Amino acid sequence: MPDASITRQTALIALASAAALCLSPVSPATAQTVAGVAAPPPSSAASAPLVPYFAPDPELLNAFGGKDGLFKLASVFVDKMRADARIGHYFEKTKLPRFKAQLGDQLCQLLAGPCVYDGDSMKASHADLNITKADSFRQVELLQASMDELAIPFAVQNKLLARLAPMYRDVITR
Repeated sequence: MPDASITRQTALIALASAAALCLSPVSPATAQTVAGVAAPPPSSAASAPLVPYFAPDPELLNAFGGKDGLFKLASVFVDKMRADARIGHYFEKTKLPRFKAQLGDQLCQLLAGPCVYDGDSMKASHADLNITKADSFRQVELLQASMDELAIPFAVQNKLLARLAPMYRDVITR
């Protein structure tokens, strides 16, 4: 059986590779033509999406415990990031309850759940933070640790990471 740390490193490398190759999130204008991507709500057709659109996958949403499970994941993840010695400083002035709620909405919408993320774009919310690739990789490690803590299967974790990958380029600002 492979070493768990090697499996994690492989997943991080795969995520980084996927992120490096990804274009920006699918625009509403092209969302209907991309395989596996659902059409955006009509009200958002005038602007770029805040969250990439994906076809509904009820099994994937259920694997995270639905909306409630995603909000629990967001809470655990935010707590881990804030407590982390390497990246916790980014969250010193953050209103954590609001951030947890917005992240929950974002994850829920990303998995085509019944939520709508209405926060800032990833580019706008990270623009002045000087986030490095190492910081971003640490964030992925903490997200994986949060999912492990909640007993989310590894294959399911990878599906979420793949959906987050298009946002990678907007988060790295240094």
